[in-house]
Amino acid sequence: METARSSDDDIEPTAADDDAPLGAGDTAPPPRPGWRRWVMDTRPLRHRPFRRLWSSTTVTAIGSQLTAVAVPKQIYDITGSSAWVGYASFAGLLPLVVFALWGGVVADRMDRRTLMLVTNVGIAITSVLFWAQSFAGLDSVALLMVLLAVQQGFFGMNSPARSASVARLVPADELPAAGALQSTVAQTGMILGPLLAGALIPVLGLPALYLIDAVALCVTLWAVWRLPALPPLTEGATGGARRGGWRDVADGFRYIAAHRILLMSFLADIIAMVFGMPRALFPQLAAHTYAPWGEGFALGLLFAAIPLGAVAGGLLSGTFSRARRHGLMVIAAVVAWGVAITGFGFSLNLWWAVAFLALAGVADMVSMVFRGTILQAAATDDMRGRMQGVFTVVVAGGPRIADLLHGTAGSLLGARAAVAAGGLLVAVGTLGLAVAVPAFRRYTP
Repeated sequence: METARSSDDDIEPTAADDDAPLGAGDTAPPPRPGWRRWVMDTRPLRHRPFRRLWSSTTVTAIGSQLTAVAVPKQIYDITGSSAWVGYASFAGLLPLVVFALWGGVVADRMDRRTLMLVTNVGIAITSVLFWAQSFAGLDSVALLMVLLAVQQGFFGMNSPARSASVARLVPADELPAAGALQSTVAQTGMILGPLLAGALIPVLGLPALYLIDAVALCVTLWAVWRLPALPPLTEGATGGARRGGWRDVADGFRYIAAHRILLMSFLADIIAMVFGMPRALFPQLAAHTYAPWGEGFALGLLFAAIPLGAVAGGLLSGTFSRARRHGLMVIAAVVAWGVAITGFGFSLNLWWAVAFLALAGVADMVSMVFRGTILQAAATDDMRGRMQGVFTVVVAGGPRIADLLHGTAGSLLGARAAVAAGGLLVAVGTLGLAVAVPAFRRYTP
């Protein structure tokens, strides 16, 4: 299978010296001494284009979470119904899925920097409209759902282009480190964003959250504007820019089916998320199993534990980001996720439950890093956008299917039994994949 690139020469240079990639004749830096080998590998930040992309992600990781908190809060304030909050979530899912798949095709057919600029403008405009309707006190759930659907559509278009650009900005051997840097920022935003939102709402009011997100997106626009051009590398991709239709989406799925390494990476993620993501049962567990610790306190800890573990894993990513057996790392991480979720299901003590969820978060970080690296390295550049589009759909859709599955199983079996059974299914299913496809566990880029 053709890898994403054969040398560092494919990295897009810019005018400044430190924008240029390591030359093909340069040798890799020696292992870092002492404690530094354990902490996050920051080599990708030496490349100015990636540094700009990463810095924009750092700003918007928190800003986007402000809107993610504000929309359900405003809908609940208007309706007093959690059901409407759920309906709004699903209203954003369909455009996210559709436009992520189509956006992957477009990202393979046009300059990815241009696509990121256009879609970021669209996201910023919707954030301003969110602010305007809230400031005006329109109290229209229908308008909120339309704006959410539009914004998720723009995000679906933006995400494949952003993710597929990374392999053009850093050397191939730094892709795991780049993935760890981006994933750590995203997980940190999931922790700090809601906390900041909770602190700001009583002080500045709900409309301010939308406005802060819009301002943060202006920083993103500036950073993306300063990136080098990222046009398709092959003439065929450029010639196909006029198509960009659903036939090209189907081509992406056929490409996945024909490349077992890519297919296995998606299947591993689907198994982990569908059977092993128990967040739908957190309220039930907090209200019953962990009620002695206080329902609200327990619920907050349960939701925060996985992101906290993921951030810890990212900060210590030097322990794994230089590993060469990427397929084996995915298998080991997903099995560890399943075992940790099983331990969570058996935990009667809240602190043991949080510890197991945090370990699951570490495993999820490792899995995310190497699954993302496989998508960057094992796919050719003219298919990389479509692979990232499918990845976005899997990441967004898997937990929602898990919510339905775990909610139903929790009602039938009880919450703890449903969680433990799901974790065991993850471990057994992933080991089955490893046995069935030896090439995946032996895969190195």
